[in-house]
Amino acid sequence: MDHELNEVLDAVGPRLRALRRHRGITLADLATTTGVSESTLSRLESGQRRATLELLLPLARTYNVPLDDLVGAPRTGDPRIHLTPIRRFGMTFVPLSRRPGGVQAFKMIIPAQPEPRAPALKTHDGFEWLYVLNGRLRLVLGERDLTLPAGEAAEFDTSVPHWLGSADGGVVELLILFDPQGMRTHIHADPHRPPPPAGGTAHS
Repeated sequence: MDHELNEVLDAVGPRLRALRRHRGITLADLATTTGVSESTLSRLESGQRRATLELLLPLARTYNVPLDDLVGAPRTGDPRIHLTPIRRFGMTFVPLSRRPGGVQAFKMIIPAQPEPRAPALKTHDGFEWLYVLNGRLRLVLGERDLTLPAGEAAEFDTSVPHWLGSADGGVVELLILFDPQGMRTHIHADPHRPPPPAGGTAHS
């Protein structure tokens, strides 16, 4: 196991150097962006300095790549996205993007609802963008009550009270884009904790 770990760590430096050169970034520019000294970055790329999470996180943010891509074997020629569904508040979110920060894309699945559910409108900071793939989506936005069939899209400010559900009780599948505030609310919120006094939680 130690031998395998050493092999992984030994490959980090050359991978970082290749990535930086491919992006056309100098060590000086990288030091300014990440806050890591130029000498430390140079030693990291040459293998004289072992990679640590403290060093790799700012590099992953600067290069806008997942941390796994800096330490794992590159997935050359493999276009597949390895999806791990996230279940929150009775709904399923399938991540479709892997880059850290910024807007994130998910496939959202609202399960069948045999009994009609009364909308419980929520608010939170941010924006949401959605596109209905299958089924009929009910979108309550402020005083508006809308039905979106497959093929329709919507975008809205989530500071406006809103709720998503099934318009006819059937399964609804949609593509949805969350900005960082929305993703924290929907994907990272703990459904067992009470909502904060200001701002909302995920859709019920």
